Amino acid sequence: MKKISAYINFNNNNCREAMTFYKECLGGDLSLIVVKESPMASMFPESVQDTILHADLKLGEFNLLGSDMQDTSVKEKTGGQVSLTLTVGSKAEMQEVFSKLAERGSVTHEPSTFFAGTMGNVVDRFGIRWGVFTDEK
Repeated sequence: MKKISAYINFNNNNCREAMTFYKECLGGDLSLIVVKESPMASMFPESVQDTILHADLKLGEFNLLGSDMQDTSVKEKTGGQVSLTLTVGSKAEMQEVFSKLAERGSVTHEPSTFFAGTMGNVVDRFGIRWGVFTDEK
């Protein structure tokens, strides 16, 4: 396997807001495709024409994808909750990213140092759970 990326389907048509927030927190290049500006526009009803069909945040090997599109015809059984995990290069970077993700969110585990490094957990303002880690103690 070469790479795995996270793809978030946002429930409240807030993909643009969330992905812009993640770009502010993490950096990178964000591209957004609006339904009405895509070659697939005619396949969608008028009610979703201004929503995000596909978002792509790239930062080196990091890739976070998102969409406002929901498939309401599928009644999925979930395998449980998913958390996104970031490993950063230093304790200072960990604190910076963690603080940004926690803005208007909720901290579930304050950053702390333990035998393997420093880590903290947060649920961001969009309900996405993050773990932020560094090997640095």
